[in-house]
Amino acid sequence: TMVFTTTLARAADPLPSWNDGPAKQSILTFVEKVTKPGSPDFVPVPERIAVYDNDGTLWSEQPVPVQFYFVADRVKALAPSHPEWKTKEPFASLLKGDVKKALETSGDHGLMELFMVTHTGMTTDEFAQMVKEWIATAKHPQTSKRFVDMTYQPMLEVLAYMKANGFKNFIVSGGGIEFMRPWTEAAYGIPPEQVIGSSMKTKFELRNGQAVLVRLPALNFNDDKADKPVGINQHIGRRPIAAFGNSVGDQQMLEYTHSGSAARFELLVLHDDAKREFAYGPARGLPD
Repeated sequence: TMVFTTTLARAADPLPSWNDGPAKQSILTFVEKVTKPGSPDFVPVPERIAVYDNDGTLWSEQPVPVQFYFVADRVKALAPSHPEWKTKEPFASLLKGDVKKALETSGDHGLMELFMVTHTGMTTDEFAQMVKEWIATAKHPQTSKRFVDMTYQPMLEVLAYMKANGFKNFIVSGGGIEFMRPWTEAAYGIPPEQVIGSSMKTKFELRNGQAVLVRLPALNFNDDKADKPVGINQHIGRRPIAAFGNSVGDQQMLEYTHSGSAARFELLVLHDDAKREFAYGPARGLPD
């Protein structure tokens, strides 16, 4: 009987990968009080908005964010048409396979140049197909696991738990919105219309009688730091009541969530598992 009861208890636990402690309990307590009818903190379903950073919060971002590996592969594919890249940074480092050095030395200007030459000039549908084909097989150079298999199980449980309790989950990331949308539903259960990210400008064209959107070599919106709340306001139109992040890039999103009225919840993911993933962050004097 004892074993049977324990098994039932485990089956009923919505966050089985979480250690029993303050973090887990705070999530359970928050969800209970905002979803229980008659509770002084009850929040109607339409107002149950939860936002999540992606890189470092829902999946791995070390030693560089996943999208940068996509950029590197795109540079290699386009390199035969650009012989000058062999000696021009950050292209040269990418072609040598040193993705981390390329990111560290690129600066804002170099980074934008990389995204313009690798992410534009095609239609939005062509870009989405390119991403789908890449993400299906692309692997992390150190773990040899597919990037989509390097999502965090505890956070997948949070996403499912929140959704089951009437929350609408939104990704709010500095990553490209059209880089994420082709795969977030399969990876996280978050559909493309609930993904907010950085974007390039696009324009409408008729090509061979078909209406398309063409990606232009110009930044439209950088969804990071203080612009995350701006993106939330533009895309959602409601202030979230729960926010999850992992770095200073998420600070303003968490502050914006916290500044609302009624019950609020914010959580920071701490990376302290060097064996199974990576140990990094402000508390360790390393890049966050």
